[in-house]
Amino acid sequence: MIKFWSYQTEYKNTRKRLLKSIDSTIKKGAIFFGKQLKSFEKNFIRENNGSYGAAVGSGTDALIIALKVFNISRGDEVITVSNTAIPTVSAITNVGARARFVDIGDDYLIDVSKIEKLINKRTKAIIPVHLYGQSCDMDKINKIAKKYNLKVIEDCAQAQGAKYKGKFVGTLGDAGCFSFYPTKILGAYGDGGFVLIKELNFYKKIKRLRFYGIETIDKKNRFFNNYYANENGINSRLDEIQATILNIKLKNTSNDIKKRKNIAKFYINHLKETSLILPNETKNRSHVYHLFTIYHPKGNEIIKKMMSKKIQLRKIYPFPVHLMKAYKKIVKDNNKSLKNTILKSKGIFCLPLYPNLKISEMNKIVNTLNKILYNNKW
Repeated sequence: MIKFWSYQTEYKNTRKRLLKSIDSTIKKGAIFFGKQLKSFEKNFIRENNGSYGAAVGSGTDALIIALKVFNISRGDEVITVSNTAIPTVSAITNVGARARFVDIGDDYLIDVSKIEKLINKRTKAIIPVHLYGQSCDMDKINKIAKKYNLKVIEDCAQAQGAKYKGKFVGTLGDAGCFSFYPTKILGAYGDGGFVLIKELNFYKKIKRLRFYGIETIDKKNRFFNNYYANENGINSRLDEIQATILNIKLKNTSNDIKKRKNIAKFYINHLKETSLILPNETKNRSHVYHLFTIYHPKGNEIIKKMMSKKIQLRKIYPFPVHLMKAYKKIVKDNNKSLKNTILKSKGIFCLPLYPNLKISEMNKIVNTLNKILYNNKW
């Protein structure tokens, strides 16, 4: 079986080093907020050319905290897309705000030409989702945000290392939110997230919000490092074990992205003559290929036939968020304004793509897929 995603080979190659480092970390007696976390935060900020930032418990928490930093709450509206992971929308909902959805373009990303139509006096922010590994059109988004005095919170969960006009995603808006879920470009062996921020005061607020509202930076505060909530925060900590793992894996991120790009190039070269709609890397936007996303109207049938040949493909995302039961009652954007989102969701699927995918597996994937398309005259 060729799995859609697997960490087993990666773990086998790094097991001894990981276990040795984890053992050393645990022996030092700090499970939270120790040297590994501080080191990782410093390294991650430097790796992404960021200003300030803090690690948190998950990518979802990163979005929630970023929204809270900018005081977005009940009665406010946040513009984003429905073609995204649930956390993008659940974060907005969990701070009491309402998501407003913009349709996507043929690149599966937010259609910037349709953003302004949704802006009103309640709109407070835009969350562009750098989906599948490619950046949104940040110049146009930032221009709109500036015009209407809106915050831009980048959802970079699937785009660690991607660039827009030479600058890393996560540093282009007011805040950048990352996920370290195991399948991501930089994945832990558990949950984790990060918020990059430009301003020092907002950074201080992030540090309070992730730890119950306790002040851990400003020594002039009379309740500095005391068990006292300066504001209403949450519990969102990246533990020392995950920080240790991420510190090790961060060093390989650039090389892993190169491998992802090579696999994507292989797929494109071997599938470009088919009826599949393949990923298209837009000018001035480097694609890191968190996912290799394909569109075909017979997507469901292709997935079933590939599975019969013991090759796992996956639909991401088969159900737009605005059509899910959990959000139908609070979302008023109708299907007519999200035609491309709905259309693409019916035929989107992804091929296996991760750094340790073998060339023999890649060959089997493209040969099998080509044969299925040819035999069925698709």
